[in-house]
Amino acid sequence: MKNQTIETIWRENVWSPDLGKGFYKNPIIHADYSDPDVIRVGEDFFMVASSFNMSPCLPVLHSKDLVNWKIINHVSSTFPFPRYDKPQHGEGVWAPSIRYNAGFYWVFFGAPDEGIFMSKTDDPFGEWSPFHPVKEVKGWIDPCPFWDEDGRAYLVNAFAKSRIGFKSVLQITRMKEDGTELIGEGKIIFDGNIHHPTIEGPKMYKRKGYYYIFAPAGGVATGWQTVLRSKNILGPYEDKVVLAQGSTAINGPHQGAWVELENRESWFIHFQDKGAYGRITHLQPMSWKNEWPWMGINQDENGVGEPVLQWRKPNIAESHPPAVPQTNDEFNEGNLGLQWQWKANMKEEWYSIEERRGWLRLYAVNQASKEPGELPNIITQKLPAEAFTVTVKFDFTSDAQEESFGFILCGDIYEGLILQKKGEGYTVSYSVDGKTKESVNVKACKGYFRMEVREGAVCRFAFAMDEKEFNWIGREAKALPGRWVGAQIGLYCKSEKEGNSHVDIDWIRFSASFPTQKKGDLS
Repeated sequence: MKNQTIETIWRENVWSPDLGKGFYKNPIIHADYSDPDVIRVGEDFFMVASSFNMSPCLPVLHSKDLVNWKIINHVSSTFPFPRYDKPQHGEGVWAPSIRYNAGFYWVFFGAPDEGIFMSKTDDPFGEWSPFHPVKEVKGWIDPCPFWDEDGRAYLVNAFAKSRIGFKSVLQITRMKEDGTELIGEGKIIFDGNIHHPTIEGPKMYKRKGYYYIFAPAGGVATGWQTVLRSKNILGPYEDKVVLAQGSTAINGPHQGAWVELENRESWFIHFQDKGAYGRITHLQPMSWKNEWPWMGINQDENGVGEPVLQWRKPNIAESHPPAVPQTNDEFNEGNLGLQWQWKANMKEEWYSIEERRGWLRLYAVNQASKEPGELPNIITQKLPAEAFTVTVKFDFTSDAQEESFGFILCGDIYEGLILQKKGEGYTVSYSVDGKTKESVNVKACKGYFRMEVREGAVCRFAFAMDEKEFNWIGREAKALPGRWVGAQIGLYCKSEKEGNSHVDIDWIRFSASFPTQKKGDLS
């Protein structure tokens, strides 16, 4: 590990779900992996999640025990439509499904304006096929493929009212067995408008002669998990609420996946909308009674479960070490860490990890806009815990007054620290949506920026130049989510004209501690 000049003790895993001694706590991932879907293949579990307008898109995570997860891949480096070269907040890759069939891993997803897409691979750690358009259509979302025992293939999907004028119904359509094209017209097999408004996110399974569709309803932050079942794939379907918030603090527990272990033990993975933290991932015990799934605990006579906060871990034969999605990066591996995503389709000219070995170089991209939300070249990470400190060490090279380096929190509001050349020196400014709220003159162009996030997503910022103490600047404020996504930590280098400026990032580190800092001018 590189020399730590400001603090010498760091705790990398600011959130760990593994409690040891065979138990875990929820959430299993305290980060914004929205709309998770999970499968088991042998002894391995794979998860995919929405990536919306971010790139690389469609993250793939891996686990050996359903509790401890690492990011292993992305299905594609970009979403290959020109308009995604600029930020398209909340659009793009919605609610993917992952399945294993005929020796391949298949991922299907809907983009609300572009249609239904598919990618597949025989190695989820390796290269995935380019996105194939299964159907070019507006408003079809949340697709899930299903291959029946007779070999026939189907696709179940929901609808986005904002694009097609209606929602809260589910549709099934025949599909070619190779997943490339739909066959004929679809059939609406369930109308949730009466009892299950905003039903969406369907996932299809088959068990003991029943076709099951697991589908969330009631809205992202306030809803419940619905399960449908029928002896005929085209219905009619019975419906049952199987998981709801009840007396717990876990709002809107829904949208996820049923996973069965080799020993027939059942588990349900779902998300909780936690505002600025995004849609965080939970794991619920699950069993079967009268051929209906029972989830969580404290079920009433109707079988409606409530989420658990702690439980015994899945009964896996081998024990596995704790793991969390990657956060810290020292840029020594020769490639960009899988935890990083850009606000738009990534471009190679935005960065380098070879130009200065052991550092991430962000080049000043020529952007006339003063609104950070319009910058495509912001590189981001998700918030990884409820409370943490994140620090970056940087070295900024500026050719002109108009160039700047930003360390910001991205959400409905973009706020944070901006370093900019001013005369013979520099200024560190606290900025909100591109507008300076407070500035401090500094002599150095290298140092440290820090963001502190406490419970309730309350954040504040500090800086240190020339290895002096950290100094607070700006306000303490509550972070806000973006459109369909949680807040994100962002870095960028920006210019309003052509130039050779850049910022080099030596490392980014997350800590569970909150060091004492003072407010003052370092100039």
